[in-house]
Amino acid sequence: MVAVRATTLPVLTGLMLLTACSGGGAGASSSAAAPSTSAAPSSSAQGPASSAPPLPSSSAAATSSAAAPAVGSGKVVVLDPGHNGGNASHPGEINRQVPAGRGHTKPCNTTGTSTNSGYPEHAFTFAVAQEVGNALAAKGIKVVYTRTNDSGVGPCVNERAQIGNNANADAVVSIHADGSTSPTAHGFHVAYSSPPLNAAQGEPSMKLARTMRDGMRDDGFPTSTYIGSAGLSPRNDLGGLNLSTRPAVLVECGNMRNADEAAQMSSAAGRQHYAQAIAQAIEAYLAG
Repeated sequence: MVAVRATTLPVLTGLMLLTACSGGGAGASSSAAAPSTSAAPSSSAQGPASSAPPLPSSSAAATSSAAAPAVGSGKVVVLDPGHNGGNASHPGEINRQVPAGRGHTKPCNTTGTSTNSGYPEHAFTFAVAQEVGNALAAKGIKVVYTRTNDSGVGPCVNERAQIGNNANADAVVSIHADGSTSPTAHGFHVAYSSPPLNAAQGEPSMKLARTMRDGMRDDGFPTSTYIGSAGLSPRNDLGGLNLSTRPAVLVECGNMRNADEAAQMSSAAGRQHYAQAIAQAIEAYLAG
């Protein structure tokens, strides 16, 4: 068994990460949010993250690494599982406005969506991120998570963005699931910042998006029938993509309101399949 060492990363405010899960064009979001407030998050807010398995603490960002020399030796990947389990019960915290880039603001975070039977997006993204992180750490890649458990609040998207920037990440991958109200809409898409605001959002992020798209498609997942084109979705409204100074993408794994994809996301085997495809795509990008 490989030893895991946890360290603490600082959390800075003032930036915003990813609150997607949209059911249609750029700027649309199906993630519900409660009435807006200007109050800052309380001490109960979920802080940035830890190595797998998740730590009970919600106040510190931590990293995990595996000692085994591999293709990812010396590389750093930030995994951002969307939303959090306590968001819905803390509307004041998740709805305060934070910068979203390009001169705009957005709520601190959102609640996410769910399947029709009630399996929540925040649980899906957290489970998949942990599996992805375990697979990457086994290849010698240092993994940083933006949240440590699925019962906290936040962190705000600006804090999530800062984690990737502070970690000097080679890749930042935010994991989400969509909530289109159309039951026939299905398939994954990969969002990236467009037009780019810095060099990292140019070819590096485009390469990460294409590699992620190709990896998931090659692993049997269909590309979206309702957002983007051929599995890629340029966006100018996602704060984490706008404010990232590292190569960053957001993966919407599928539509939780589609019966077939909901069944996949709700099963352990289905989540493992998503995690396998995402992890292999990240490895391919790092090796490229």
